[in-house]
Amino acid sequence: MSPPSRRLQTKPVITCLKTFLISYSLIFWFTGVILLAVGVWGKVSLEAYFTLASEESTNAPYVLIGTGAIIVIFGLFGCFATCRGSPWMLKLYAMFLTLVFLAELVAGVSGFIFRHEIKAKLGVAYDNAVTNYNSTDGSSSSSGAVDVIQRTLHCCGVNNYTDWSETAYFKASGIPASCCKDSANCSPESLKDLDKAGQEVYTVGCFARVTHVMESNLGIIAGISFGIAFFQLIGIFLSCCLSRYITNNQYEMV
Repeated sequence: MSPPSRRLQTKPVITCLKTFLISYSLIFWFTGVILLAVGVWGKVSLEAYFTLASEESTNAPYVLIGTGAIIVIFGLFGCFATCRGSPWMLKLYAMFLTLVFLAELVAGVSGFIFRHEIKAKLGVAYDNAVTNYNSTDGSSSSSGAVDVIQRTLHCCGVNNYTDWSETAYFKASGIPASCCKDSANCSPESLKDLDKAGQEVYTVGCFARVTHVMESNLGIIAGISFGIAFFQLIGIFLSCCLSRYITNNQYEMV
Protein backbone atom coordinates (compact mmCIF):
# COMPACT_ATOMS: atom_id res chain seq x y z
CA MET A 1 0.00 0.00 0.00
CA SER A 2 1.46 3.39 -1.00
CA PRO A 3 1.87 6.30 1.43
CA PRO A 4 -1.22 8.52 1.90
CA SER A 5 0.76 11.55 0.69
CA ARG A 6 1.26 9.92 -2.72
CA ARG A 7 -2.44 9.13 -3.06
CA LEU A 8 -3.25 12.72 -2.10
CA GLN A 9 -0.96 13.90 -4.89
CA THR A 10 -2.64 11.59 -7.41
CA LYS A 11 -6.22 12.66 -6.69
CA PRO A 12 -5.79 16.30 -7.80
CA VAL A 13 -4.24 15.05 -11.06
CA ILE A 14 -7.24 12.75 -11.62
CA THR A 15 -9.65 15.60 -10.86
CA CYS A 16 -7.81 17.87 -13.28
CA LEU A 17 -7.80 15.23 -16.03
CA LYS A 18 -11.51 14.58 -15.49
CA THR A 19 -12.26 18.28 -15.85
CA PHE A 20 -10.28 18.51 -19.08
CA LEU A 21 -11.78 15.32 -20.50
CA ILE A 22 -15.36 16.33 -19.70
CA SER A 23 -14.71 19.69 -21.38
CA TYR A 24 -13.21 17.88 -24.35
CA SER A 25 -16.14 15.45 -24.57
CA LEU A 26 -18.61 18.32 -24.61
CA ILE A 27 -16.66 20.00 -27.43
CA PHE A 28 -16.48 16.62 -29.21
CA TRP A 29 -20.23 16.29 -28.82
CA PHE A 30 -20.63 19.75 -30.34
CA THR A 31 -18.51 18.75 -33.36
CA GLY A 32 -20.94 15.89 -33.89
CA VAL A 33 -23.77 18.40 -33.94
CA ILE A 34 -21.81 20.42 -36.52
CA LEU A 35 -21.37 17.33 -38.73
CA LEU A 36 -25.09 16.66 -38.45
CA ALA A 37 -25.79 20.23 -39.55
CA VAL A 38 -23.29 19.99 -42.44
CA GLY A 39 -24.90 16.72 -43.55
CA VAL A 40 -28.39 18.21 -43.51
CA TRP A 41 -27.12 21.34 -45.30
CA GLY A 42 -25.38 19.17 -47.91
CA LYS A 43 -28.54 17.16 -48.48
CA VAL A 44 -30.63 20.31 -48.94
CA SER A 45 -28.19 22.62 -50.75
CA LEU A 46 -25.75 20.37 -52.65
CA GLU A 47 -28.02 17.53 -53.74
CA ALA A 48 -28.02 18.78 -57.34
CA TYR A 49 -24.22 18.70 -57.52
CA PHE A 50 -23.99 15.28 -55.87
CA THR A 51 -26.63 13.96 -58.27
CA LEU A 52 -24.61 15.05 -61.28
CA ALA A 53 -21.41 13.57 -59.90
CA SER A 54 -22.92 10.19 -59.09
CA GLU A 55 -25.64 10.02 -61.77
CA GLU A 56 -28.02 9.10 -58.98
CA SER A 57 -28.97 10.18 -55.51
CA THR A 58 -25.87 10.07 -53.33
CA ASN A 59 -25.45 8.79 -49.79
CA ALA A 60 -22.70 11.29 -48.94
CA PRO A 61 -24.93 13.61 -46.86
CA TYR A 62 -26.33 10.59 -45.00
CA VAL A 63 -22.78 9.46 -44.20
CA LEU A 64 -22.12 12.85 -42.59
CA ILE A 65 -25.42 12.73 -40.74
CA GLY A 66 -24.72 9.18 -39.50
CA THR A 67 -21.17 10.08 -38.46
CA GLY A 68 -22.41 13.15 -36.64
CA ALA A 69 -25.03 11.10 -34.79
CA ILE A 70 -22.42 8.51 -33.71
CA ILE A 71 -20.08 11.26 -32.49
CA VAL A 72 -22.91 12.84 -30.51
CA ILE A 73 -23.63 9.49 -28.84
CA PHE A 74 -19.98 8.78 -28.05
CA GLY A 75 -19.46 12.33 -26.86
CA LEU A 76 -22.11 11.72 -24.23
CA PHE A 77 -20.56 8.31 -23.52
CA GLY A 78 -17.21 10.04 -22.94
CA CYS A 79 -18.79 12.37 -20.37
CA PHE A 80 -20.43 9.40 -18.64
CA ALA A 81 -17.19 7.35 -18.64
CA THR A 82 -15.25 10.29 -17.22
CA CYS A 83 -17.75 10.98 -14.44
CA ARG A 84 -17.94 7.27 -13.65
CA GLY A 85 -14.14 6.99 -13.59
CA SER A 86 -14.21 3.57 -15.26
CA PRO A 87 -10.84 2.61 -16.82
CA TRP A 88 -12.34 0.16 -19.33
CA MET A 89 -14.92 2.73 -20.47
CA LEU A 90 -12.19 5.30 -20.90
CA LYS A 91 -10.14 2.83 -22.94
CA LEU A 92 -13.18 2.07 -25.10
CA TYR A 93 -13.68 5.82 -25.59
CA ALA A 94 -10.00 6.18 -26.59
CA MET A 95 -10.37 3.29 -29.09
CA PHE A 96 -13.39 4.95 -30.66
CA LEU A 97 -11.54 8.27 -30.94
CA THR A 98 -8.64 6.45 -32.61
CA LEU A 99 -10.97 4.87 -35.18
CA VAL A 100 -12.62 8.24 -35.91
CA PHE A 101 -9.19 9.86 -36.28
CA LEU A 102 -7.97 7.22 -38.77
CA ALA A 103 -11.22 7.24 -40.76
CA GLU A 104 -11.32 11.03 -41.10
CA LEU A 105 -7.62 11.19 -41.96
CA VAL A 106 -7.99 8.58 -44.72
CA ALA A 107 -11.11 10.28 -46.09
CA GLY A 108 -9.47 13.72 -46.08
CA VAL A 109 -6.26 12.53 -47.75
CA SER A 110 -8.20 10.54 -50.36
CA GLY A 111 -10.39 13.54 -51.19
CA PHE A 112 -7.31 15.75 -51.60
CA ILE A 113 -5.41 13.24 -53.76
CA PHE A 114 -8.36 12.48 -56.06
CA ARG A 115 -9.78 16.02 -56.25
CA HIS A 116 -8.74 16.42 -59.90
CA GLU A 117 -10.32 13.07 -60.83
CA ILE A 118 -13.51 14.16 -59.06
CA LYS A 119 -13.49 17.43 -61.00
CA ALA A 120 -12.95 15.61 -64.32
CA LYS A 121 -15.74 13.15 -63.54
CA LEU A 122 -18.05 16.02 -62.70
CA GLY A 123 -17.22 17.70 -66.02
CA VAL A 124 -18.06 14.55 -67.99
CA ALA A 125 -21.25 14.02 -65.97
CA TYR A 126 -22.40 17.62 -66.51
CA ASP A 127 -21.68 17.43 -70.24
CA ASN A 128 -23.73 14.21 -70.47
CA ALA A 129 -26.54 15.79 -68.46
CA VAL A 130 -26.71 18.72 -70.88
CA THR A 131 -26.51 16.44 -73.94
CA ASN A 132 -29.29 14.16 -72.66
CA TYR A 133 -31.36 16.96 -71.12
CA ASN A 134 -35.13 16.53 -71.21
CA SER A 135 -37.16 18.89 -69.01
CA THR A 136 -40.37 16.96 -69.71
CA ASP A 137 -38.95 13.75 -68.23
CA GLY A 138 -39.78 13.95 -64.53
CA SER A 139 -37.80 10.81 -63.78
CA SER A 140 -34.53 12.37 -65.00
CA SER A 141 -32.73 13.55 -61.88
CA SER A 142 -29.80 14.90 -63.93
CA SER A 143 -32.08 17.17 -65.98
CA GLY A 144 -33.61 18.51 -62.80
CA ALA A 145 -30.12 19.07 -61.41
CA VAL A 146 -29.12 21.04 -64.51
CA ASP A 147 -32.17 23.30 -64.09
CA VAL A 148 -31.41 23.87 -60.40
CA ILE A 149 -27.76 24.71 -61.11
CA GLN A 150 -28.57 27.08 -63.98
CA ARG A 151 -31.14 28.97 -61.93
CA THR A 152 -29.06 29.06 -58.75
CA LEU A 153 -25.67 29.94 -60.25
CA HIS A 154 -27.03 32.17 -63.05
CA CYS A 155 -25.26 30.23 -65.79
CA CYS A 156 -26.13 28.35 -68.96
CA GLY A 157 -24.63 25.35 -70.74
CA VAL A 158 -21.30 23.69 -69.99
CA ASN A 159 -18.84 26.36 -71.20
CA ASN A 160 -21.42 28.91 -72.39
CA TYR A 161 -25.03 29.09 -73.57
CA THR A 162 -24.15 28.09 -77.17
CA ASP A 163 -23.45 24.53 -75.98
CA TRP A 164 -27.19 23.94 -76.07
CA SER A 165 -27.24 24.31 -79.87
CA GLU A 166 -25.61 20.88 -80.16
CA THR A 167 -28.31 19.07 -78.17
CA ALA A 168 -31.47 17.34 -79.33
CA TYR A 169 -33.48 19.39 -76.85
CA PHE A 170 -32.43 22.66 -78.54
CA LYS A 171 -33.60 21.44 -81.95
CA ALA A 172 -37.03 20.69 -80.49
CA SER A 173 -37.54 23.39 -77.86
CA GLY A 174 -34.54 25.72 -77.84
CA ILE A 175 -32.51 26.68 -74.80
CA PRO A 176 -34.10 25.59 -71.47
CA ALA A 177 -36.10 28.25 -69.64
CA SER A 178 -33.88 27.74 -66.59
CA CYS A 179 -31.21 29.77 -68.45
CA CYS A 180 -33.42 32.85 -68.62
CA LYS A 181 -32.39 35.96 -66.73
CA ASP A 182 -36.06 36.90 -66.46
CA SER A 183 -38.53 34.16 -67.35
CA ALA A 184 -41.21 36.76 -68.11
CA ASN A 185 -39.11 38.17 -70.96
CA CYS A 186 -38.07 34.81 -72.41
CA SER A 187 -40.21 33.75 -75.33
CA PRO A 188 -40.10 30.26 -76.89
CA GLU A 189 -39.16 31.83 -80.23
CA SER A 190 -36.15 33.71 -78.87
CA LEU A 191 -34.91 30.60 -77.02
CA LYS A 192 -34.71 28.80 -80.37
CA ASP A 193 -32.55 31.57 -81.85
CA LEU A 194 -29.00 31.77 -80.44
CA ASP A 195 -28.55 35.41 -81.44
CA LYS A 196 -31.75 36.55 -79.74
CA ALA A 197 -31.25 34.20 -76.81
CA GLY A 198 -27.87 35.77 -76.09
CA GLN A 199 -29.69 38.88 -74.88
CA GLU A 200 -32.15 37.03 -72.64
CA VAL A 201 -30.24 34.13 -71.09
CA TYR A 202 -27.14 33.81 -68.94
CA THR A 203 -24.12 33.55 -71.21
CA VAL A 204 -21.58 32.21 -68.70
CA GLY A 205 -21.06 28.42 -68.65
CA CYS A 206 -21.96 26.39 -65.58
CA PHE A 207 -19.00 24.03 -65.32
CA ALA A 208 -16.55 26.64 -64.02
CA ARG A 209 -19.10 27.92 -61.53
CA VAL A 210 -20.11 24.45 -60.39
CA THR A 211 -16.50 23.41 -59.78
CA HIS A 212 -15.84 26.68 -57.94
CA VAL A 213 -18.83 26.09 -55.66
CA MET A 214 -17.86 22.46 -55.12
CA GLU A 215 -14.22 23.26 -54.39
CA SER A 216 -15.16 26.06 -52.02
CA ASN A 217 -17.59 23.91 -50.07
CA LEU A 218 -15.34 20.84 -50.15
CA GLY A 219 -12.56 23.00 -48.75
CA ILE A 220 -14.77 23.96 -45.82
CA ILE A 221 -15.83 20.36 -45.24
CA ALA A 222 -12.24 19.11 -45.55
CA GLY A 223 -11.05 21.77 -43.12
CA ILE A 224 -13.69 20.79 -40.59
CA SER A 225 -12.86 17.10 -41.06
CA PHE A 226 -9.11 17.60 -40.60
CA GLY A 227 -9.70 19.84 -37.59
CA ILE A 228 -11.94 17.26 -35.96
CA ALA A 229 -9.52 14.45 -36.88
CA PHE A 230 -6.51 16.02 -35.15
CA PHE A 231 -8.74 17.14 -32.29
CA GLN A 232 -9.23 13.42 -31.53
CA LEU A 233 -5.56 13.16 -30.53
CA ILE A 234 -6.23 15.36 -27.50
CA GLY A 235 -9.10 13.12 -26.42
CA ILE A 236 -7.06 9.96 -26.93
CA PHE A 237 -4.23 11.39 -24.80
CA LEU A 238 -6.56 12.54 -22.01
CA SER A 239 -8.53 9.27 -21.96
CA CYS A 240 -5.41 7.11 -21.77
CA CYS A 241 -3.82 9.29 -19.08
CA LEU A 242 -6.95 9.35 -16.95
CA SER A 243 -7.45 5.59 -17.31
CA ARG A 244 -3.83 5.00 -16.27
CA TYR A 245 -4.01 7.33 -13.26
CA ILE A 246 -7.29 5.81 -12.05
CA THR A 247 -5.91 2.27 -12.44
CA ASN A 248 -2.70 3.18 -10.58
CA ASN A 249 -4.67 4.93 -7.86
CA GLN A 250 -6.86 1.86 -7.35
CA TYR A 251 -3.78 -0.36 -7.26
CA GLU A 252 -2.06 1.89 -4.71
CA MET A 253 -5.08 1.71 -2.41
CA VAL A 254 -4.91 -2.09 -2.27
